[in-house]
Amino acid sequence: MPKILGIEFAPLHLPLRRRLQTLAVFLGATEFMMAGIWSTIFMIFLLFTPFFIIPLLYFAWMIYDKDTFNEGGRLWPTFRRLPIWRYYAEYFPVTIHKTADLDPSKNYIFGYHPHGIMAAGAFANFATEATDFSKKFPGITTRLITLEINFWMPFHRETALFNGICSANKESIEWIISKNGKGNAAVIVIGGAAESLDAVPNTMELTLKNRKGFVKLALKHGASLVPCISFGENELFSQTHQDDKSTLKKIQRKLTRLIRVAPPIFHGRGVLQYNYGFLPYRKPINTIVGKPIDVEKVAKPTEEDINKLHAAYVKALTDLFYAYREKYAENPQMEIVIK
Repeated sequence: MPKILGIEFAPLHLPLRRRLQTLAVFLGATEFMMAGIWSTIFMIFLLFTPFFIIPLLYFAWMIYDKDTFNEGGRLWPTFRRLPIWRYYAEYFPVTIHKTADLDPSKNYIFGYHPHGIMAAGAFANFATEATDFSKKFPGITTRLITLEINFWMPFHRETALFNGICSANKESIEWIISKNGKGNAAVIVIGGAAESLDAVPNTMELTLKNRKGFVKLALKHGASLVPCISFGENELFSQTHQDDKSTLKKIQRKLTRLIRVAPPIFHGRGVLQYNYGFLPYRKPINTIVGKPIDVEKVAKPTEEDINKLHAAYVKALTDLFYAYREKYAENPQMEIVIK
């Protein structure tokens, strides 16, 4: 591979499938990081042009359609099976590993860890059919959970809804696990945006110690908990480790609380070169879906009930991590840290 000024460029002659994989991830990363913001700016711009009717009609549609992201989204199975998602998953590649069967007569809350920078494994496994989730877990329909702000960004919201992605509101999760029959799974990236600040390669620092809302919902509705750990998610981008007491980390956390979106300082690779850019590196992501923790329904769970189940979940997740660390972790000596 040619190098110019220390920058390693991609070879000119690459298989077409490899180029399609890079294109799929380029489109996915662009959509994830920039499409919502730029589409919003574009629609606001149109308000001051002769085409002002377009954004007015679209904003009216968004208001009319505001309940959809709290009621299961607009999941379109054919959209989940588009070839672009297969290319997306093959780029890394993303692989899902089953450790136990899931009973389609029950509902579930999946906890996905870690968030990483862009939760690529969560998207590929649970918002598309790129890794054949429905074949491995027949009768189970997953809906990935994300921040509500994503559904107030023009066009970005539509693709999310077609993928079956829903809002992180309490009402949304309750709808999935209690008002849509059986065989449903709400997939929550428990650490959320805050955890992306700890997405440092060869580490596994999880924001989980005080995240107990999902446990309370599981108890309230009798939904089984399923821990999921992804090896490789934190290796997709380069980010320097910052001590929690550092000035930079304090500023980042304050911004996260203020705008609800974390501002990690990271870089990946480019489209035509491998040193710098916003595309993730080609690193394998292995997602381990753990054994479900059956939960007995408790209409009004006490703090003791919540803490007990939370402890059981953390133990199950920790055991899952150590059971597969040596096989799938890039650094088989890394430890899991619950923060």
